[in-house]
Amino acid sequence: MDASAAPVIVAGLAIGVVYGAVGLLSGFCLMSSMRGWLAEGDRRLVRTYALAIAVAIAASQFLAGNGMVDLGKSIYLQQTFSVPVLFLGGLLFGYGMVLSNGCGSRALVLLGRGNLRSFVVVTVLAIAAQMTIKGLIAPARIALVGASQTTVSVNSLPLLLARLGPTEALSRALAAAVLVVVLTLFAFAHPVFRRSPGQIAAGIIVGLLVAAGWFVTGYLGADEFNPVPVTSLTFIAPIADSLQYAMLSTGLTLNFGVATVAGVFAGSLITALATGRFKLEGYSSPRHMLRSGSGAALMGIGGVMAFGCSIGQGLTGVSTLALGSFVALAGILLGTTAGLRGVLRVQPLKPAGAGSPAA
Repeated sequence: MDASAAPVIVAGLAIGVVYGAVGLLSGFCLMSSMRGWLAEGDRRLVRTYALAIAVAIAASQFLAGNGMVDLGKSIYLQQTFSVPVLFLGGLLFGYGMVLSNGCGSRALVLLGRGNLRSFVVVTVLAIAAQMTIKGLIAPARIALVGASQTTVSVNSLPLLLARLGPTEALSRALAAAVLVVVLTLFAFAHPVFRRSPGQIAAGIIVGLLVAAGWFVTGYLGADEFNPVPVTSLTFIAPIADSLQYAMLSTGLTLNFGVATVAGVFAGSLITALATGRFKLEGYSSPRHMLRSGSGAALMGIGGVMAFGCSIGQGLTGVSTLALGSFVALAGILLGTTAGLRGVLRVQPLKPAGAGSPAA
């Protein structure tokens, strides 16, 4: 490992440990949030997610506005991107998330708690993602992007607002302020959420972790001769890279994403053992395993197409105010909704031994 990259790796590991602990204790997960919202269950989780977005936007834009991080160097603020591929990728990811009963980051958290189903999810997701990045599926993805990508002069909300007259700095402040206020009001409009200090703390901490990731890679990692990619919390490509690093570490470089993935697992495992939450769990039936693995494959493929997951685009991408991130997030939300409601709803599995033998 390059000595100049050591602080970034250590910080990435620490960020992952905190995320893993918070994720386990709070149940932070977009899929669970949407399920609670649509099924009129525990609606606190969706408020937690909204608060995390608000904090991530506020803190990340503060860093960018003060010149501490150049978010324009991230993958989200590209001048050329494909709206159809971003949206389709989001749809696939969102629906896969319902099939697997959680996203990639949630699978890492649950794996640390002893959930062996999550081991299958993480492994299949990693393989499907690598196949889409540079394997068998890559040519189709590249062809689809090439046929539908567009070069734009406006790729973020601040630049869009600047077209109306305000300076870029004022546009950044206005766009961030409006979103932060709306999301915060939505979160705290729920009386039960206001009486849930644990959920409030989780939203704030996760949002700050996104900004911490930007600071670590964009400021600490801004080495003039050997800069690291400017990124933050995201889990599709890093999970794929982690599996590859575990198998072929010789000749490969440890990076922020791999360190974060390891940290999430470690943080969850330590917290589960310390709080008595550790418990080995497996699949209830072959059908359960097939559904979960299929969802993981969709998440791996869709997450690569969408340039991120419910965390990578839903929090990290949106914190940059990139228009493409809002497109991907819209696809994720629609795909999740389709899996939870309507004609494409994923039906609950019957307990083993009930109904048909396949259940």
